[in-house]
Amino acid sequence: MSRMQKCIKNILITAFVLAGAFIISLVFQHVFEIEERITTLFVFAVFLISMLTEGYIYGIVSAIAGVLAVNYAFTFPFFEFDFATPVNVMSAIVMIVLAILTSTLTTKVKQHEAFKAESEKERMRANLLRAVSHDLRTPLTTIYSSASALADNRENLSVQQQDEILNAIKEDSEWLVSMVENLLSITKLGTGNVKINKKPVVLEELIDSVIFKFKKRYPSHDVIIDIPGDIVMIPMDAMLIEQVIINLLENAVQHATGMKHLWLSVFVIGNNAVFEIKDDGCGVSDEAMKSMFSGAYVSKASVPDGNRNNAGIGLSVCETIIKAHGGDISASNSMNKGAVFRFTLGMEEN
Repeated sequence: MSRMQKCIKNILITAFVLAGAFIISLVFQHVFEIEERITTLFVFAVFLISMLTEGYIYGIVSAIAGVLAVNYAFTFPFFEFDFATPVNVMSAIVMIVLAILTSTLTTKVKQHEAFKAESEKERMRANLLRAVSHDLRTPLTTIYSSASALADNRENLSVQQQDEILNAIKEDSEWLVSMVENLLSITKLGTGNVKINKKPVVLEELIDSVIFKFKKRYPSHDVIIDIPGDIVMIPMDAMLIEQVIINLLENAVQHATGMKHLWLSVFVIGNNAVFEIKDDGCGVSDEAMKSMFSGAYVSKASVPDGNRNNAGIGLSVCETIIKAHGGDISASNSMNKGAVFRFTLGMEEN
């Protein structure tokens, strides 16, 4: 939205709220014969304008307009200005001070919330950059070393050894592509400029697509599926939610040491669809649980060189996507064994 459009929007909001307060005050005065609440009503109108507009100017202008309206239409003599009477002057001063203070405090609260939200985004970006520094270096070094070995010693390597090196390069390249896609998603969504394009998606089709892509990357890992037998339609951006589920499944494969079983369950509670990814691996430490979705998780984990670990990035992506959908995501350790990741999506479009 351009500056001119924002200005027009703020002016229309100010005019509409003040007009509404004026009309309601007339009803209070002439229908219900209530005059003592009119000043309070205009102060409340200033509060609303300060909440709904940007900057101080609209609240201050509405405060002055409110004082003039009350003095002109709702104090004796009616429908003419009177700032000569001491009572009217004092009432006008008190009202304008209250209205301006209300406007100023409301605007400051809004600015503080905006600053807090921006600080949270910057913290997330900083955590991601710290995580990426290691996660990109390791596979790139491996790819470079493998490619150099293949180029310099091709004649000394058997066909089997060459295939092994090429497969390793392919796996590291696929992992890099996956991580870059995650980074692009969280950067794009983190700006707040992208509106999620929700469309009704059949749950069974979503899960089939997820499992197909997951099995291509991890053919040796089976996923136990438990979803409702009835057709369930969920409004979502299917591509982004697929990415969330795949990230959570990959997280279990890469970090759930000792895992033998992996479950993907979906159930409906009220107006929400609850997705649950559970494993029977080693679980998550209390320290890691505190920063699970912050992007700092990976940097706190002790990861030897040569191992892939994009848990912090992948889980940060999950949280960003789910929050953009208006849902919630959480992690916990199972009472029996392993970790449980759970997120919810609304069944109705917002």
